[in-house]
Amino acid sequence: MCGIFAYMNYLTPKTRKEILDLLVTGLKRLEYRGYDSAGVAVDSNDGKDIVLVKRSGKVLMLEEAINLACDEGKTKADSELYTHVGIAHTRWATHGMPSEVNSHPQRSDAEHSFVVVHNGIITNYKDVKNYLESKGHTFESETDTEIIAKLIYHLYREHPNYSFRELVEQVIQQLEGAFALAFKSKHFPDECVTTRRGSPLLVGIKTKTRLATDHIPILYGKDDNIASNHQEHRPRNNSVHDIPVLPRNDSTSEFMPVDDKEVEYFFASDASAVIEHTNRVIYLEDDDVAAVKDGLLSIHRLRKTHDDPHAREITTLKMEIQQIMKGNYEYFMQKEIFEQPESVINTMRGRVNFEQEKVILGGIKDYIPEIKRCRRLMLIACGTSYHSAVATRQLLEELTELPVMVELASDFLDRGTPIFRDDVCFFISQSGETADTLMALRYCKGRGALIVGVTNTVGSSICRESHCGIHINAGPEIGVASTKAYTSQFISLVMFGLVMSEDRISLQQRRLEIIRGLAQLENQIRKVLELDAKVYKLAEDLHKYKSLLIMGRGFNFATCLEGALKVKELTYMHSEGIMAGELKHGPLALVDELMPVLMIVLRDPVYKKCMNALLQVKARNCQPILICEEGDTETMDHSSKSLEVPRTVDCLQGILTVIPMQLLAYHIAVLRGCNVDCPRNLAKSVTVE
Repeated sequence: MCGIFAYMNYLTPKTRKEILDLLVTGLKRLEYRGYDSAGVAVDSNDGKDIVLVKRSGKVLMLEEAINLACDEGKTKADSELYTHVGIAHTRWATHGMPSEVNSHPQRSDAEHSFVVVHNGIITNYKDVKNYLESKGHTFESETDTEIIAKLIYHLYREHPNYSFRELVEQVIQQLEGAFALAFKSKHFPDECVTTRRGSPLLVGIKTKTRLATDHIPILYGKDDNIASNHQEHRPRNNSVHDIPVLPRNDSTSEFMPVDDKEVEYFFASDASAVIEHTNRVIYLEDDDVAAVKDGLLSIHRLRKTHDDPHAREITTLKMEIQQIMKGNYEYFMQKEIFEQPESVINTMRGRVNFEQEKVILGGIKDYIPEIKRCRRLMLIACGTSYHSAVATRQLLEELTELPVMVELASDFLDRGTPIFRDDVCFFISQSGETADTLMALRYCKGRGALIVGVTNTVGSSICRESHCGIHINAGPEIGVASTKAYTSQFISLVMFGLVMSEDRISLQQRRLEIIRGLAQLENQIRKVLELDAKVYKLAEDLHKYKSLLIMGRGFNFATCLEGALKVKELTYMHSEGIMAGELKHGPLALVDELMPVLMIVLRDPVYKKCMNALLQVKARNCQPILICEEGDTETMDHSSKSLEVPRTVDCLQGILTVIPMQLLAYHIAVLRGCNVDCPRNLAKSVTVE
């Protein structure tokens, strides 16, 4: 949701055109996060002003505007700059409609003294805005971000001796909500300051020689009293009658991270934007202030907390640029659906030993005894990640013999759900930055529960704030509608259940059955993907309808929910996943000869019950589409349209049945002319509530 990309070259010659191309390419790498407008800020030709280029719409429109500005001589494309800071942004509207004036970067005044790009939401922006208006500032946009640019300008005029970084530190003390920020100022040329709270941000470092250190020390202000929780001890000023100024940080500690002077820095919301330039990154923590001055990077915090480390580690990314390219596929989502034979193997690699029929999860190995003693397991997530929890709940109850609660993170927080020290809470998120899930994590952690993160992103907030976790290893997922992350989350939770039941003699036969089923998944998924042409034929009929009902029960109910979500996300059709057992309790009223219905009927313990539902649907003159097992002629006789999937263990059926649903949603979206990778109004990483 929104995307920040900033670039600084220090003593590294680049033409202005190269810098602009870098910024635009960085934004293109972040397009999948969802956005409705884009903009960049670079120095003017004489270096005494800042030029803003902003457009509502796609990055391509911004690129065209930049090329036009270069052609008209408004910015000299071929001029070489040895040191320069440029910031760029893709915006997803929260405050104010998509428009050029509401696009980022937002400016402090007509002279562009300060410009800022912002991901997130400022919840107290009205109070700050009222204060600034009382001081004579006028506003031109409807955004909450503009108050940040004007606030730092106000503080600069009040305290002209403050450094750029100190001004940013003062600003963030006044902000409530979630944010990732990158600042540029004509009063502090060739300096860049970034910070975050509740929204992801990283710093990429590129040098000609090897980095001198793998850690950047953290510097603190004069107020070094240790707080138990920095979020609770942050100064608040809800009425904003005046701006309190905190003690300045005049620390002179050395923080030079590199051996040579030539260095390039990349600031981004996501590693996918920097991987083509460098694989060395630092993930910022909440309330970190990262400042670059004279080519030197420093990371500051105003006060210590008990659990603060002494330094931020420089991480080496294992991602490859090819992983974030579409290759021969038309859309990222299509590519990711067809990557699932490999992604499920990557999820199990090094964890499932098929020869010895054993499972090891190194990330939670030391915590298994504690988990076995817990009162209950709680699986907390949103959207597709929530469906992966629903899909595995029954198996986890069977293998762990513990009560398993599955919760939507937003509802979980709204209810103020009781949490106890002997609870184990799993937080599932592809990005590891989902706002509701992250807030639920902090809620549970503050009440003493053991926190287990299940994410696809190393260095994400959920990953860092969990006690232990399972990295699903699905690889980068660019399409907004999650596909391979779902199947990898599914398998990760199945593996957890297998680890928990390792010493249960009565469950050994069941465990072996599941492990052998996992061994067959790669080939079985490939076989399901061969249905693509047949699914396309179904989509040709279904894309004309306004609604689609998807029914099933047991282990396949989650497939119904996930399939319906994919249809809604991608095609903008109404779709509903229905528990077949609830058919007579209302949903049957929707069924007639004009309502398309898809039913999942497999030879599992609930087969007869599903057949009863099928017969009830047929009795209403409806001809449902069936997903059934290969060779099951008895079931296929009930419909002229069916998709056959390979037979597998009942608890793994959901992995094979969800793939036809992914393909169906994809093809319907293409046929309806929808943007498959970036559905309207949606974002990949939901970093606001």
